[in-house]
Amino acid sequence: MMPVSRKAIIVMKSYQNQAEVLVKDYLLADPLIPYTAVLGGIFACKMVYDLTRLISTCYFKSYVGFTKIQRIEWNNRGISTIHAIFITVMSLYFVFWSDLYSDHQLLGLVTFRSSPLSTFSLGVSVGYFLADLGMIFWLYPSLGGMEYVLHHLLSIVAVAYAMLSGEGQLYTYMVLISEATTPVVNLRWYLDTAGMKRSTTYLINGVVIFFAWLVARIILFLYLFYHVYLHYDQVNHTHPFGLFLLFVVPSVLAVMNLMWFGKIIKGLKKTLAKRQ
Repeated sequence: MMPVSRKAIIVMKSYQNQAEVLVKDYLLADPLIPYTAVLGGIFACKMVYDLTRLISTCYFKSYVGFTKIQRIEWNNRGISTIHAIFITVMSLYFVFWSDLYSDHQLLGLVTFRSSPLSTFSLGVSVGYFLADLGMIFWLYPSLGGMEYVLHHLLSIVAVAYAMLSGEGQLYTYMVLISEATTPVVNLRWYLDTAGMKRSTTYLINGVVIFFAWLVARIILFLYLFYHVYLHYDQVNHTHPFGLFLLFVVPSVLAVMNLMWFGKIIKGLKKTLAKRQ
């Protein structure tokens, strides 16, 4: 008879091979990538929410003293932080380092370029926005008012369109770089909720938010519009609905960013005034 240990190894190897075939031929097959990514993004949100709750319960003494809605928002911001880190890294890679959207590559019009990885990453982001929007509606308006609903709806439509059609993914990633501000904004809420509003860390955080917002949500949007202007001969070939999204969504988000930036400046001035 074959040793039990060797049998176990063969069985495990067989299951491993079947799993690899399932992932390669089905879950990550080109037509199914968007749907796999969206479901994966939603599942990841649930997993991060539970991990944030577990870690916070074990390592943050003040967590157990929060109200129920504070604990929910604390965990929810853990999700948005992880998503922001993921999509910022992917966006920076595709916009500035990858050859996929480079002008030096003869891969056709820049507005129609995509890859399995770029599509998958957008799908994960769609999954996050859907999960977060669901929580906003569930607890409305505790996790955010109408401006957050508008932001998420615009994001879902624009990102999902780029994911499913393959059009305008470069500009979608340019807009998604703005998520780089989310971790520092969430940190500010954490510090405030933990009673550290008068700390030096809170002051430094406010300054970091100011510069991060200026770069990622003001200057970067100007760069996006300038890039569209330079490549308008290619952009003009986009489907009318895609063209509509390309001009309307960044414009609306840019206005919202300017409004929020005004609040950031006022808040920073107020904090600095108290320090004098």
